[in-house]
Amino acid sequence: MAVIKANSRDVDMLARLIRAEAEGEGELGMLMVGNVGVNRILGNCLDFKNIRSMRDMVYQSPGGFEAVQKPYFYQRTREKERRLAQRAVNGEKTRPASNALWFYRPAGNCPATWWDQQNSGRYKAHCFFVPTPADCPRVY
Repeated sequence: MAVIKANSRDVDMLARLIRAEAEGEGELGMLMVGNVGVNRILGNCLDFKNIRSMRDMVYQSPGGFEAVQKPYFYQRTREKERRLAQRAVNGEKTRPASNALWFYRPAGNCPATWWDQQNSGRYKAHCFFVPTPADCPRVY
């Protein structure tokens, strides 16, 4: 059962995003990027107030995803990415991205905080960052 409202186009859009942002991180890394996207829609907090749809989340500007500026994002998805996107939409969460609203790929080690948000962990090249439960209770 979906934790956010998403039709097949939304799932496809999330699938393109997770592939473009984290294909090199494998299936688990792509699922984690999906977690971040779903959390941004659920959260309605901090930088993500009034992000109510997949389109709002994917194309948020400023503060959105770099991948939408690259041609790779606009290529057709594969079934593997659509399944991963659907799992994220259905609420499957994976640490360290379970409650994360942000991620990025630093050149070195993950910092303890990023824009005042706590590091929740690293998976391969990506570091994930979480809000406090007080700031964003809907992602917890």
